[in-house]
Amino acid sequence: MLRRLVAILVLITFLSACYSETQMRVPVADFKDDNDRLVGVTLKDGEQIRFDRPGLHIDGVIYGETNWQPVQFPTRDVERVWLEQREFRSGHTALFVITVVVPLAFLAGGLIALALKESCPFVYSWDGKNWRFDGEPYGGAITKALERDDYSRLEHLRPDNGEYRLLVRNEVPETQHTNRMELLIVDHAPGLRVIPDATGHFATVENATPPLAAVDQHGHDLLPQLEATDYNIWEPPPMRPGELTMRHELTLTFPRPANTDSVNLITHIGTGLWGSHMIRELLSLRGRELDDWYEQVDNDPKYEFDLHRWGAQEELYVLQVQVEVDGQWRPRGLLFGGGPFMTEDRVLPLDISDVTGEEIRIRLRPPGGFWAMNSFALDASPDIEIPVQRVAAKAARSDDGVDLVASLAADDDLYYVQPEIGDQAEVTFDVPAQAEGTERSIFLASRGWYRLHLESEGEPDRANLQRVETVPDGAARLAAELYAVRPTDHAELQR
Repeated sequence: MLRRLVAILVLITFLSACYSETQMRVPVADFKDDNDRLVGVTLKDGEQIRFDRPGLHIDGVIYGETNWQPVQFPTRDVERVWLEQREFRSGHTALFVITVVVPLAFLAGGLIALALKESCPFVYSWDGKNWRFDGEPYGGAITKALERDDYSRLEHLRPDNGEYRLLVRNEVPETQHTNRMELLIVDHAPGLRVIPDATGHFATVENATPPLAAVDQHGHDLLPQLEATDYNIWEPPPMRPGELTMRHELTLTFPRPANTDSVNLITHIGTGLWGSHMIRELLSLRGRELDDWYEQVDNDPKYEFDLHRWGAQEELYVLQVQVEVDGQWRPRGLLFGGGPFMTEDRVLPLDISDVTGEEIRIRLRPPGGFWAMNSFALDASPDIEIPVQRVAAKAARSDDGVDLVASLAADDDLYYVQPEIGDQAEVTFDVPAQAEGTERSIFLASRGWYRLHLESEGEPDRANLQRVETVPDGAARLAAELYAVRPTDHAELQR
């Protein structure tokens, strides 16, 4: 029987991306949604194949066409599938286009498709014809005390009659609070890359160098997966519950640039799928005391500090970067997760003044199942001073007609609040003149937080809470245990 691609696993997000409580598990035979299109695959050997038109999954084989010739791939040879969704909303002419790449490894016996309506919040750019998914701002800010800034490159945004147009939508069961939205516009020399760090400072990149080598703790070569930003991604699964360590280890080797004491590490990484699921499991441990926990984090600086300290220690959604100095690993900075649907390039300045020799070795120790890594590079070129234009919204209106310009203008107590799935607002900006002979990079600077719509019932699981909060890698071990016993049609995936 002809059967389309497959189970929709609605992912939940986490302290470094967005969260969805609602989940659906759609059997292959019952999958009727014609909006999701299978448009390509990444094979386990790293080869990336784009189909000329949407393919099909039939009894464990993916069929498609490349160069208008038929091709087929057993799913055992496929690492990831590329899915594109085109969504028409009733009564509207807007076309939403989203393309994501998802792994096959997280459900036994089936492919994974993402329910693309599930992530928070979604920002779409108007490309002159369609709305294109272009950003997921302030992921991880799951309560007011964690409100934060975010910087999203808007790759698809194009001027239309002298305006830039954005659409911000709530796609999940949560209440979103957006405090500020403005554009940061950088006109720069052609070919120059402009990348923000976690604080919004822009670094210029002229000569990014990929790793000479990338290996895991077993010596496996990971360079094909980590040398370029593409659809070939390293996403190691959780460890087996009985193993001594719950972490993988990644060692990157770069040539050491001469005559410099600092470099920029350029990363394109995000939180893994199982890691995104685990935030729901971790919050559910608190049962009926979850609201009290939110209250403590929001109002007691000690609780907020303890949460950040725990996150840095466990490295579930924040990852420590270590540099080898005289045979010892020294901490040099933190990387923050993003995605899972939309990850961003980020730079992390590294002090290498005490690194001798001709190579720089960098180590990361990601807990199994929590991270997906796409590319790393080093750049030693000096930063070029570039002007950044800050453009405030000239108009902003919600779908129920509320003027939002004041709510999105500044970091203050005014918010655009989206309590329901489908709440959306269109935000427009004037297009400033562009300097002749330059390229333009556009970023959305936004700030906000959100509160998940979770049922907080039952007694707290105090034994697991104590393990997670006090035992090193306790959360990663719990994640491994839950991953090991997951059934294909887990009841939680059918709600």
